[in-house]
Amino acid sequence: MTDFLPLFLLTPTLLLLVLGLVWFVVRYQRAQMRQQQEVAQLKEAAQQQALAAALVAQEDERQRIAGELHDGVGTILALAKLHLYAPGSPPSPEAGALIDQAVAEVRRISRNLQPATLQQLGLAQALRALVQAVPSDSGPEVRLEQDTPLGRLIPPHELMVYRIAQELLTNGLLHAEAAHIVLRVASVPGQLTLTYSDDGQGFDLADLEELPPPGPHGQPVGMGLINLRSRVAVLGGQLHYHSEPGVGTRVEALLPVTLLPAGTPTPTFSLNS
Repeated sequence: MTDFLPLFLLTPTLLLLVLGLVWFVVRYQRAQMRQQQEVAQLKEAAQQQALAAALVAQEDERQRIAGELHDGVGTILALAKLHLYAPGSPPSPEAGALIDQAVAEVRRISRNLQPATLQQLGLAQALRALVQAVPSDSGPEVRLEQDTPLGRLIPPHELMVYRIAQELLTNGLLHAEAAHIVLRVASVPGQLTLTYSDDGQGFDLADLEELPPPGPHGQPVGMGLINLRSRVAVLGGQLHYHSEPGVGTRVEALLPVTLLPAGTPTPTFSLNS
């Protein structure tokens, strides 16, 4: 019986060693998984920061160009018109009409680049102005629908939602060949849903899979959709497409947003806020 005593004592020791080894392996694997998750989160955060930085730079450039158009080109055109109708020189109605058209176009581009209505009156009025700016005689009928009154959002969210709506509408006007376009806004505390729908030619959803993921660097192909996805990604939202050839398109953007408290003064308009 004494021969079995060492084996009796050795078995628990081996069992403890095996259990210790298993515990070590499990702990090591968990640590590896945690590390991989942390790396993935850091990469995602870095990508979001790069996207946000790219969009901030884009908005800064828009504001710079808008200022130059308004203060530079607009002033030159106004002075040209004054000289055109100077005393002693025969007026030219055709030239005057062309200058008036150029001035109007410069103002339109400047408003699109730097939407003053958004800053002064808020997102709801800015979206209404965006829809009303579409010519009714040479394009589709565009309608804005709003489920509930929409309060003011914090400035970066107002600007981002406006740009998303602008991108959706621009893509539809350029590519949908639709007779009717509807832009619909619905909101609940903490989330705004922006839905675009048209009765145009539609497209194959498989084409979206060929687009690169949202990133800070633009791509020449599918630029509108890439910009759209990038803006939604910066807000931490979701984008859903519903379309097929011949039956129109519906795009739903679910956007986390922050409302300003009631009675807050008109906010400063900046993506960096």
